[in-house]
Amino acid sequence: MNNELKLLAVFPHPDDETLGLGSTLARYAAEGIQTYLICATHGERGWFESEGPNPGFEGVAKIRKAELDCAAKHLGIREVVMFDYLDGDVDQAKPDEIIRRIVTEVRRIKPQVVVTFPPDGIYGHPDHIALSQFTNAALICAADGTYPDLANLPPHRVDKLYYMVDSADVVAASNEAFGGISMDVDGVTRRHIGWEDWQVTTRLDNHAYMEVVARAIHCHKSQLPGYGPIAEWTADQLNSVFAIGNFYRAFSLVNGGRQLETDLFEGIKK
Repeated sequence: MNNELKLLAVFPHPDDETLGLGSTLARYAAEGIQTYLICATHGERGWFESEGPNPGFEGVAKIRKAELDCAAKHLGIREVVMFDYLDGDVDQAKPDEIIRRIVTEVRRIKPQVVVTFPPDGIYGHPDHIALSQFTNAALICAADGTYPDLANLPPHRVDKLYYMVDSADVVAASNEAFGGISMDVDGVTRRHIGWEDWQVTTRLDNHAYMEVVARAIHCHKSQLPGYGPIAEWTADQLNSVFAIGNFYRAFSLVNGGRQLETDLFEGIKK
């Protein structure tokens, strides 16, 4: 049965899949569930002066695509679909165009479960927020038989949508480890704020897959300067931030209630 189950992650940047969802992707791949990734950009603006002269958007894009391919191989991702939106400008994408592209992939892949960023983008990143909104819209359109996609595929209705979130404990560990995450947008500092335990609907214990995540992190060599000390962390330090997957179940057609889930496929697995 597991080889018929599919998980689709929708994120804007190379490395989102590893730092956010890495242990969960590794877990489900190991369980025989097919995992897929849509990455909306090539991360063209992700360059650090310490790495030498900036090779420009095209050069950075090639580097980061290769890094993503490396990480995906370690995590067991079956297929990576990369769009060509500019890093930092996802919120300026034409809604009809990007939604239609996501719909096409959803109908082609036919996942039961989709994971994307929450409405706050974890720490207010405009790309994260925009892609979360576009993904929500795309799942509605994908189930609508009157909505045309790019390949004239039949409609597909996803069983469950999850937002990948950080618990208050994870945010506290991040703050202690490397000073936390924040970014300035329109003159306002947006900060990494954790979700309380009662808000988390689903919690996965992924400790068994952290060696895989560590290897995937080191695939993203161009981004290591931005990770602070993460590249040199011990296994215990990595576990404190990345070993537990926290999620908010945005909708489910197969289950509900207040009981904490321990599997994104609860209600689907037979």
